[in-house]
Amino acid sequence: MSVYTRAVRPALFALDAERAHELTIAALQRATIVNALRWLPDGRLVTRLPQTVFGLNFGNPLGLAAGLDKQGTAVPAWTALGFGFAEIGTVTPMPQSGNAKPRLFRLPRDRAIINRFGFNSVGAERVARNVASGVRRRAETLAPFRLGINIGKNKETANERAAEDYVRTIDALSAHADYFAINVSSPNTAGLRDLQESHTLRTLVQQVVTRVGERSPTRRIPVLVKISPDMADADLLRSVDSAVEGGAVGVIATNTTVARPNLQSGPMTTEAGGLSGAPLKATANSVCSLLFRHLGKGIPIVGVGGIFSADDAYERIRSGATLIQVYTALVYEGPGLVRQVLTGLEERLTNDGFSTINEAIGVDVH
Repeated sequence: MSVYTRAVRPALFALDAERAHELTIAALQRATIVNALRWLPDGRLVTRLPQTVFGLNFGNPLGLAAGLDKQGTAVPAWTALGFGFAEIGTVTPMPQSGNAKPRLFRLPRDRAIINRFGFNSVGAERVARNVASGVRRRAETLAPFRLGINIGKNKETANERAAEDYVRTIDALSAHADYFAINVSSPNTAGLRDLQESHTLRTLVQQVVTRVGERSPTRRIPVLVKISPDMADADLLRSVDSAVEGGAVGVIATNTTVARPNLQSGPMTTEAGGLSGAPLKATANSVCSLLFRHLGKGIPIVGVGGIFSADDAYERIRSGATLIQVYTALVYEGPGLVRQVLTGLEERLTNDGFSTINEAIGVDVH
């Protein structure tokens, strides 16, 4: 057991889940880059992991999923912990408080979390200031690092006007984003998942891609779409095709689920919201394989959901993911998880005779 699982996690888990979340982010804001660098893997041990995706260079394929650093206040810490990229948000154009508390629940026996935050956001302008401050400190680190910004609409904005919200957020944040992720798949904002309907999604993506190009004419900023694991296969593929037709260059698979697959943690399992963590792994792997079989390597997949170890990460890559993300596993396993996953991936690639991670993507999909 690590120091985190022996001492830090029990202390955090003794607190209300959202309070522990807030304290963790606050601590990461104050952590110095020098102290955090001890978590970084030896660069000599991860030579097979760098790759170019969406036209961007990534030092390694492991990223932080959206939802942990919602306001973009801890970006330098994610860099220092060894992540190849981090996705902040979901960011809405105007500040909003999100859903009523309590809205975050741990399921320890399942190594899972249920959340129904509902896009609590300080708003795009404030997030832009937070990120701008972090960029100055981020420059102290050495490894290539990319920042994704996950964007959504305000709760009170009708779906017919949703594109206006996504565009306003882009206007505020385009100077800071390496890529944008369109969130139309959170289960915690009423009606949001209706935006995944194929015709609606194509139009939304087109508007977002057009605005990104207008705001950044000299720097290409990729646009990705984050999808739900709760769609029927045919509907999912239609939505993804529509997103690609609209100009999306990647898919994030998947968001949290409203399903409750054989959970063991008692009354908390009935709380409303999106489930993340280990119980989502099988579904997320299946969706990843489905998408890779349909898209091939032409449209990269960011695999997220239930990744807790190097074995999980490697399985997701072999199932078609080009990049991978973690969130819930970081809550349960702590910052040492990053080093463990990256060095473990390098070992598995070496043992299987792959000279680069790209060679392993999708090899188990038939």
